[in-house]
Amino acid sequence: MTPLPFRFAIQGGPFNEPDALRDHARTVESLGYDELFSSDHIGVFQVNGALNQVDPFLPLAVAAEATTTLRFGPLVINNEFHVPSLLARSALSFDQLTAGRLVLGMGSGYAAGEHDAIGRPIRAPGARVTRFEESLTIIRSLLDTGSVHFDGQYESAHFDEIGARPNQSHLPLLIGGHGPRMVRIAARFADVFQFTGLGHDPVTGTPNTSGFALSDVAERAAWLTQASGDRSIERSLLVQFTSVGADSPSSEELAGRFGLETDVVEETPFALSGSIEKIVDKLERLRETLGISHVVVRDVEGFAPIVDALRGR
Repeated sequence: MTPLPFRFAIQGGPFNEPDALRDHARTVESLGYDELFSSDHIGVFQVNGALNQVDPFLPLAVAAEATTTLRFGPLVINNEFHVPSLLARSALSFDQLTAGRLVLGMGSGYAAGEHDAIGRPIRAPGARVTRFEESLTIIRSLLDTGSVHFDGQYESAHFDEIGARPNQSHLPLLIGGHGPRMVRIAARFADVFQFTGLGHDPVTGTPNTSGFALSDVAERAAWLTQASGDRSIERSLLVQFTSVGADSPSSEELAGRFGLETDVVEETPFALSGSIEKIVDKLERLRETLGISHVVVRDVEGFAPIVDALRGR
């Protein structure tokens, strides 16, 4: 596997405050990040302790107006919330309005509480993944050709012409997932595959750190390699904790916070804590051994020294 240059992105922002969002997007761009991502949650679901949930696309259009090179996308779309052909329409519209700066992040959904809140009970995991694959089939066809004729178990779509094309020649899909079927589906459809480190309770969907161990990531990286054949897929990391500097928490402290063994935290890609040199070395080893070159974090300014040290290398 030929290593790709490092790229960095931010997830999160003041998405319900237009002026603050414009300033945030300009800062993200000026500090050398490549992308700014939103999320796709609603109501009862909290991200970083906040209930501040907004549409996954609309705020990003405001941010795009304030920047020139920064790319945008939802990280990730909850497929269970959306009709695939209508989602493709939204993606095409956003890409046209932003001069081809969309990265469409896709996931199967997992939080039962969100679905209960909107009166649409979540499907069982197997059915959810099957529907996810069907949705990707429809979306990829519409993004590429503007047409689709497909009938699946859960989704159907028939368009001779949807009436829109992306601004960019190939609109990339970022797929996040953890289980073996999700990895195999990503091997077919993804331009970027994202490791998150998070497993989920099979009933409630509550996230947990069951995938934090480096061995779990290596196993999924091997699945992706085996299933993708000749396809070149960028490998991405959604980091769950970052702290750069001498006062960063130790591996022992983080182990207590996450309920994990110290050696797991020391090796995990999902917690980057310590000096610039320590974090740079860890990311370079992850790229060398697992091919991970795309890193998504949530602390714009705090992580900037790492971006400055590694971006484009």
